[in-house]
Amino acid sequence: MNQIGINTSQNVNINFKIASVGQRFFAFIIDMLIKAAYGFAVFWILFDVLGIGGLMQGWDSWSIGAFLSIFYLPVILYTFVLESLFEGQTPGKRLLKIRIVKIDGYQATFGDYLMRWFMRLIDVYSNFGVVGLISMVSSKYNQRLGDVASGCAVISLKSEFNISHTILEELKEDYVPIFPQVILLNDNDMRIIKENYERAIKSKDNIIIKKLADKIKQTIKLDTTNFSYSDLEFINIVIKDYNFYTGRNS
Repeated sequence: MNQIGINTSQNVNINFKIASVGQRFFAFIIDMLIKAAYGFAVFWILFDVLGIGGLMQGWDSWSIGAFLSIFYLPVILYTFVLESLFEGQTPGKRLLKIRIVKIDGYQATFGDYLMRWFMRLIDVYSNFGVVGLISMVSSKYNQRLGDVASGCAVISLKSEFNISHTILEELKEDYVPIFPQVILLNDNDMRIIKENYERAIKSKDNIIIKKLADKIKQTIKLDTTNFSYSDLEFINIVIKDYNFYTGRNS
């Protein structure tokens, strides 16, 4: 399966697998079910509970369409709004652990999500998804036309291993943490830090060690006044402190 490199918050690259056509299809189905449930609920409330149908008698088709479109606007804008708000994910994508990113590895923009949403008219709705399916199957990164037009791809966030195993660090019972600011980091940050730290040690790459240490200090907003630790010592302490505060040592 093809991969794409993503720039992390530590300014290093990590490769993610491209989401499969199957993952994207099931995410689409989940989102469609959510939209259908909303549509049925609106229809039931308007016509069965409120009896709005009687008030619409005598209206022309354009007036009825315009009136109903107000209530069904969330369905129309569902994908665009949620992907914009939740960094490239809808509920379906979140459940399938997939996300939209730019091909160059950076976060997709508002304009990118808008382009993808607009192109759904061609990819999905005008031909029952045939054009989008053909495009995904035939492209390197499983891209539909909307992805190509916006320079985006959909990646899989699923890992072949348990992330907690990769950040686990053995601590002594009397270990005393030094940097409580590490709680500003998350498991994925720590996995990336530890992987690059260990890789840099093996290759004796002091440049990466310095960049990594500087980025961590910036991320956790560390005051480096009277700072007495080397970059190697600092990163090692950060890893241990994170394990301490998150209970990974238990």
